[in-house]
Amino acid sequence: MQLHLVDATYELFRAYYAPRPPVRGRDGVNLSGVSGLVEQLLYLVREEGATHLGCATDHVIESFRNDLFAGYKSSAGMPPELLAQFPIAEDAIRSLGMVVWPMVEFEADDAIATAAHRLAGDAAVERVLITAVDKDLCQCVIGERVVCWDRFKDQLLDDAGVVAKHGVAPASIPDLLALVGDTADGIPGIAGWGKSSAAKLLTVYRHIADIPDDATAWRAAPRGADRLARSLREQRAEATLYRTLATLRTDCPIVCDAEALAWRGVDRAKLDAICDELAIARDSVRL
Repeated sequence: MQLHLVDATYELFRAYYAPRPPVRGRDGVNLSGVSGLVEQLLYLVREEGATHLGCATDHVIESFRNDLFAGYKSSAGMPPELLAQFPIAEDAIRSLGMVVWPMVEFEADDAIATAAHRLAGDAAVERVLITAVDKDLCQCVIGERVVCWDRFKDQLLDDAGVVAKHGVAPASIPDLLALVGDTADGIPGIAGWGKSSAAKLLTVYRHIADIPDDATAWRAAPRGADRLARSLREQRAEATLYRTLATLRTDCPIVCDAEALAWRGVDRAKLDAICDELAIARDSVRL
């Protein structure tokens, strides 16, 4: 069997900001994110033949990482009407007969990483497809067994694909993000380090902790090596923190065995009840 792990937060955001007329519910509330998410999940099972699915959401945007670093991404500045759609989206996913992991202490990506890590060891699982190609999720890739899937380009990123796209192996993705930064998550990176220089060093050393302080000891020679070494020496503590922020957790308290993720069909009564309660036209979710 194949299992699909869905970043429902990403799907919600993508649908909310899509350039199309908004879907309105009771009192004119914007429910475009929920509607688009439901459409995409139904597409997976009806057009792509998905049989086992797990969906992760950021029930709250903040996580344990905000306690570690004040600059980490938060809900500040996010449209309230988008934030209000998260609990509705979670109910909608359940009404589709699918498993949803609403994360509070952890993030949706942590839930996906946890599920991928556990399911990769299940002999009954042929392949795990993570339906996103975000840089941070690429660290979950394991050979050709756990892959990231860009549904819109129909491209799979296996181990070799991650190296081709990002210049480093999956295990080095957190180190890459720590060095060069990740604006989406509020990780500033280390001064002077770019993707090319970081990839060159990480190809040799794999992890920041193994990069020597002295550039004369490096077994790779990126441009400006002395300057880069000095910057890393001066900010090694920050680099270690940023790597922690960028490393996805694989110990989330979620139920994610293959049998639990089996899709058994839409609960039509529950979905109709949600549509009625929110005054969403039933045909707006294109069932």
